This record gives sequence, structure tokens and C-alpha cells, in this order.
Amino acid sequence: MNHDVIITCALTGAGDTTSKSPFVPITPKQIAEAAVEAAKAGATVVHCHVRDPRTGRFSRDVALYREVMERIREADVDIIVNLTAGMGGDLEIGPGERPTEFGPHTDLVGPLARLAHVEALLPEICTLDCGTLNFGDGNTIYVSTPDQLRTGARRITELGVKAELEIFDTGHLWFAKQMIAEGLLHDPLFQLCLGIPWGAPADTTTMKAMVDNLPASATWAAFGIGRMQMPMAAQAVLLGGNVRVGLEDNLWLEKGSLATNGQLVERVSEILTRLGARVLTPAEGRAKMNLTRRR
Repeated sequence: MNHDVIITCALTGAGDTTSKSPFVPITPKQIAEAAVEAAKAGATVVHCHVRDPRTGRFSRDVALYREVMERIREADVDIIVNLTAGMGGDLEIGPGERPTEFGPHTDLVGPLARLAHVEALLPEICTLDCGTLNFGDGNTIYVSTPDQLRTGARRITELGVKAELEIFDTGHLWFAKQMIAEGLLHDPLFQLCLGIPWGAPADTTTMKAMVDNLPASATWAAFGIGRMQMPMAAQAVLLGGNVRVGLEDNLWLEKGSLATNGQLVERVSEILTRLGARVLTPAEGRAKMNLTRRR
């Protein structure tokens, strides 16, 4: 069991959730306020996407990321910022026998374009989604090829940003370890992402199998989506890991009650405390993850 736990709060994500809950932040101001709320509730890290303020849809706009970062840094809280670098990999295959007629939800760019905001803003952590995945039940896939991943990993390392490797299935973990063996990544973090159709399911057997294949002494976390958010958080800590909660992955505090990001942090903190663990402060989290605080 891990007795000293990092809590990451994933604030908004990129999914079509803004119509399902009024608490999902959309504008940079709202996202930064959600980060402060999570920090005050006890989060160690906030994981940030941005959205188009007019439509609520996902965005890769560097100016929106910059505003979020500036607002968080101006707030009277200490929190580790983890920016997504997963945007730009969405490919909506065309219908039926016309697969190359890509759909309107396609947002596909190269590996360096996915890192434009990371290069401009230099967060303490950024993510790297470690493989291609059928994403949901339709025709959308997330594309991240071995060549793209090698290019992205090399650039993240050059920038001095800590990579958090997003592992959605066992093959992703296999290739993540290959990039480490090739010297493209040094001391990365691992995030086991469970329950996203059709990746690794959110259950104990799958999490345990993935944990057993992590590099020795790796710093890792895990999450489950929807109703499995809290059960997978508890399971991760019992297996020696850290946790992630937040409205990117789950909108509900309990049946019939929509959550805020702060409430989800408070709920998982209570679970961890009752298990005999304690939550690390951002300063303690930096020490555990070998980070240097950025201003």
C-alpha cells in the first residue's frame, strides 16, 4: 500500500460533458477557478485541458492555455500543473465503405504541433498518450503511432518537462518501456487509464497486471471513469500507486448528485484517510516526482 499519496484532479477534459453538468469548467477563468478549488480541497496536481469559450468544445489554442496558466500562477495557492498534450490525435473514420471521408470531429496534427503549448509555457508535467486506441463505440480513433510518440517523447525531454505517460492498454505500456529503453524518456510518470471503451477495463485484475509490468520504482497513478472512479482510486493506493479524480473522468459525487472538482478531491481524500494514507502537498509531490517548481 502507498501511504503517501499524490492526488491529481483532471478538471475538464475534452469530452462532450458541458451539456451534462453545469460544473464542468469551460472558459480559462472557470478552469483556473476549478484548479484553485481543487488545490484548496487538497489536490497535489491539476491536469488541464482547454475548451473554446464560445462552443465548449475541445481546443489546442495556446492563448487559452496561457491564460489558464497565468490565472493559476496569480492565485494564492500552490499546485502542480500538468497540461495535456493529447489533443490533435482524433480521427473520425468515414462511414461504411467510405472510410477516407473523415468526419467533422477529426482533429489530427503531427507530434510537435501537439506540443506547441507545452513548448510555449513549460509546465511542470505534460502528458503523452502512448498508443492508438478505438475511442468509444463509433468511428473515432485516437492516433498516436510509434514514430509520432518517439518524436514527442524526445521533444518533451529536450524541454525539461516531466512526461506523464498515459497508458490506455497493455500494448501502450509495452511501448512506453521501449521508449525508456531507447533513452527518449528519463524517469517518467505513469498514469493507468481504465474504463475507456475500448481500452483496458476498470477492474482489479487489469490494474494489477499493468502494475506488475511497470518499470521498477516507477511513480504511477491510476483512475477509472464514471462510477468506477472512487473504487479504482482505492485500488490504486492498495497496489502502491497514486490517484486521479475530477470532472474529466466522472461527473457524479453519488447517484443523483452532480459533483464539483473540489468535492471529488474531498471525497477521495476521505477514502484515503480512512485507508490510513495521507495526501501529499504540492511541495511533497514535487519531491516524490523529482520536479523543479516553475514560476
